[in-house]
Amino acid sequence: MVKQKYLEKAEVLIEALPYIQRFNRKIVVVKYGGSAMLDETLKANVIKDVVLLKLVGFKPIIVHGGGKEISRWVEKVGMEAKFVNGLRVTDKDTMEIAEMVLGKVNKELVTLVQSLGVKAVGISGKDGGLLQCRKKLSGGEDIGYVGEITCVQPKILQDLLEKDFLPIVFPVGYDENFATYNINADDAACAIAEAVHAEKLAFLSDIEGVYKDQNDPSTLISELHVHEAEELISEGYVGGGMIPKLRNCIDAIENGVNRVHILDGRIPHSLLLEIFTNKGIGTAILREDGEKYYHEHA
Repeated sequence: MVKQKYLEKAEVLIEALPYIQRFNRKIVVVKYGGSAMLDETLKANVIKDVVLLKLVGFKPIIVHGGGKEISRWVEKVGMEAKFVNGLRVTDKDTMEIAEMVLGKVNKELVTLVQSLGVKAVGISGKDGGLLQCRKKLSGGEDIGYVGEITCVQPKILQDLLEKDFLPIVFPVGYDENFATYNINADDAACAIAEAVHAEKLAFLSDIEGVYKDQNDPSTLISELHVHEAEELISEGYVGGGMIPKLRNCIDAIENGVNRVHILDGRIPHSLLLEIFTNKGIGTAILREDGEKYYHEHA
């Protein structure tokens, strides 16, 4: 029985080997958000996964949000969180809180990475002019200091990667007049992945992946080409918050990212399982010429 357990461990390592070889020295952008940020055990698991990627030769970049934490602090100071079409209305006071909270979350993640023996640097989109933006309207409505990215200057990230640091980015940027804006973390992760020509972009959120039938978890799709993702949207199979997420994935691939993964951050080590095993655990979206690793009928 003991022998079998060790054999299984060895098989897992052997299964991971071709992926370690394939992605050695390649950039992987991990967008980290959702419930996995609030639970300390899950948070530690996610950071351990990213640190492992770094130690086996990948070049990870973490982009994180902090929406739930921002809402908590907005309430704490006696203000009310307002949303229009799913986007937070961000007045000057809310923007101030958002930047402080995201900075706090950022340094907690830096500390976690450092405690595992890897050098990390936390930055915002303001540092090195990384994320430049303009005001984003929601259905024509002004929702305050919410930014839409106009330009990414990735030099600061490239310099940090070259010096063997793990960059951790929170999505606050500025416009041409240097006014501060909050940026959707999914949008920031996509724009950064495109700018650094990432091999992979992984979204860790509160959903397992893309379902053929959104009410039936057994219909999880392991791999999708871009045109199949487009069809799911146009034929109404996906709805709600999955539509902008899928659109971001498609956009990233059309702009040079090789593979995009949608994963459930609440599952321990989902990032490692997706990247290092043949079947994976979430949904991978690939370029039209991208080879599917996993075949349903194999």
